[in-house]
Amino acid sequence: MFFSFDGIDGVGKSTQIDLFCRWLERRGMKVTQCRDPGSTPLGERIRSLLLAHDPTTSIHRRSEMLLYMAARAQLVEEVIRPALVRGEVVVSDRYVLANLVYQGHAGQLPLDAVRTVGEVTIDGVRPDAVFVLDLPVEVADQRMARERDRMEEQGTDFRHRLREGFLAEAAASGGRIHVIDARGTVEEVHTAICAIAEPIISVQPV
Repeated sequence: MFFSFDGIDGVGKSTQIDLFCRWLERRGMKVTQCRDPGSTPLGERIRSLLLAHDPTTSIHRRSEMLLYMAARAQLVEEVIRPALVRGEVVVSDRYVLANLVYQGHAGQLPLDAVRTVGEVTIDGVRPDAVFVLDLPVEVADQRMARERDRMEEQGTDFRHRLREGFLAEAAASGGRIHVIDARGTVEEVHTAICAIAEPIISVQPV
């Protein structure tokens, strides 16, 4: 099984991913947790390039998308696909939905082009469910009590387009992308996620 988490920065993904992985492990499942981009030597080097504040290196939006996709291709082949073959549950912090939203909806690259490159990148490896944690931008901003990386500091209008993009992709997903109201307590959000995951897990052999 494969689950991914997404949403604008500041919605609490890291906390919920950790709780979800522990919940799966208590049910006797072996879990592989990863982050996209990252979790491979190549992916971590690309991540540093993409997120660093480097005034000497400009990154065009299309180049940005392709770098993310390259990191993901390595993640699929080096981490995700092998874990799924071993019968483990994979939980990823972001996946291809992030590119559709960040470079497509918010960055204004053609969505069809991003989808096409994404299909090549994931090579058929798709999450069984995607959880989008949703918050108003102003609330998410208040929760981000840390220095922002290059992707996080692109302005309020950009972040509003991100949120709208996540909600639009969820509405068009046929139920594969689940929007979770992240305004509740940590436990309330966790419970909502587990309620969606439960029937997916229950039909899989342990």
